[in-house]
Amino acid sequence: MEDALVKGEMIEKEVLTSTLWLDVWKRLIRNRLALLGLFLIVLVFLVALLADFIAPYDPIKINSQTMARDSLLSPSFRHLMGTDLLGRDVFSRIVYGARISLVVGLAAVLLMVIIGLFFGAIAGYYGGWLDSLLMRLADVFFAFPYVLGSIALISVLGFGIQNVILAIGILGWPSIARVFRSSVLQVKQSDYIAAARALGASDLRIILRHILPNAIAPVIVYATMSVGGAIIAEAALSFLGIGVQPPTPSWGYMLSESRNYIFTSPWLMIFPGLAILLTVLGFVLLGDGLRDALDPRLKE
Repeated sequence: MEDALVKGEMIEKEVLTSTLWLDVWKRLIRNRLALLGLFLIVLVFLVALLADFIAPYDPIKINSQTMARDSLLSPSFRHLMGTDLLGRDVFSRIVYGARISLVVGLAAVLLMVIIGLFFGAIAGYYGGWLDSLLMRLADVFFAFPYVLGSIALISVLGFGIQNVILAIGILGWPSIARVFRSSVLQVKQSDYIAAARALGASDLRIILRHILPNAIAPVIVYATMSVGGAIIAEAALSFLGIGVQPPTPSWGYMLSESRNYIFTSPWLMIFPGLAILLTVLGFVLLGDGLRDALDPRLKE
């Protein structure tokens, strides 16, 4: 009889959880700024996925004919955003650069979330000396400035998009771990966690089945905003010449190439800068909307 009551309470908890996420979605779609952010993100995703059909020119191929006339052609009907020093179409390079930014941003955040959830769950659930050890390890990573730490790691690992993802992801996990640890510390005191232990559930099952779904909300918010931060980090590394290597189109490297032509050919800097701005703004607005939707008390 007691086991049946405990199972009934756990089923009721799962139903309430699904209802909670439905309410979150309803609150989210009523937030106009969050919808704007979602629109910008979807737009960038579509541009990245359909780049082969949208881009009118090869983003890598050097146009010798354009260079022979004037390599820095201003925006026109033929080249919507002008051309760069090598006669390449800026619009095509921005379109293909969306793929690089999204791949690096999403993959790096996925890596930091996986590592952060693992260490955050262990630290929050078991506590004690293990918690102290992991949090001091996180403090060591916090001691390194983000960009400088990435530069140091890439210098060791070597250039390439994979190493850029590794560097950003490895340096970003401590924030995720701290956020998730705080949520775990709150959730593990709940009655249904005690009920799961009473039924003989293993620690792994409790963490994955009962704690993770109810403690993941703050991580979702932070991870969404972190995608924008990872895109900026990739752009900064490429701007410095140690991120994505040419001729692969990268928004950050395009900004680096345009430094000496900001006054004579401003379109070289304006359009990549706008691409970074709108993409990052989309993730920030969506993350802010998710925060308000997940905790409506913040709006009071």
